[in-house]
Amino acid sequence: MIIFQKVSKSFPDGTLALDKASFQINKKEFVFFIGPSGAGKTTVMRLLRKELTPTSGSIVVMDKNLTDTEDDQVPFLRRDVGMCYQDFKLLSDRTVYENVALALEITGMEREKIEKRVAEVLKNVGLSKKANFFPIQISGGELQRVGIARALAPDPKILIADEPTGNLDPESGWEIIKLFKEINLAGTTVLVATHNAEVVDKFKERVIKLEDGKIVSDKKKGEYK
Repeated sequence: MIIFQKVSKSFPDGTLALDKASFQINKKEFVFFIGPSGAGKTTVMRLLRKELTPTSGSIVVMDKNLTDTEDDQVPFLRRDVGMCYQDFKLLSDRTVYENVALALEITGMEREKIEKRVAEVLKNVGLSKKANFFPIQISGGELQRVGIARALAPDPKILIADEPTGNLDPESGWEIIKLFKEINLAGTTVLVATHNAEVVDKFKERVIKLEDGKIVSDKKKGEYK
């Protein structure tokens, strides 16, 4: 599903964000990426959606070499690689329904199909009754669920999340990670970058640890303690 082969990423200011990182992720896996701030977790996530391009090395996602992917193909890649953000990135002047629908409107989907799909994903994340609420009217945990629904709307094969519990209280954060696991069990490959060691420890999934842009450990499901 995903192959990173000796991937490095440096920035114009000289920062080496990723240093010869190599790993493979199989279809339907659930993987946590952990490490301190600046370790390279967010860089990995952004590279997967071609928001960044590697300085060296190769990245293959669903049999597509991202180095060879033309710019006009990137929107199609991002339909298959959904993204959830720590700060939600919702439009404050649009309702929950409208925020999720926007992800489908830009694909040119028919209105009737959009309505059906939005209703489906809002039900899946437990927000059917909040469809007509605006972001300011709902809790932090619910805002994250809207972000997840929006990412799920195009039916991605891979769902990635960058610190999805960072702005949430412990209980809400726990519920969000459980939701990601449910999504994973339904067949989606899920990657979560997090600082939440307690959640990582309890879920016993595969854990890739980064420090200073390097992968320092890769523990398979059940090995992390």
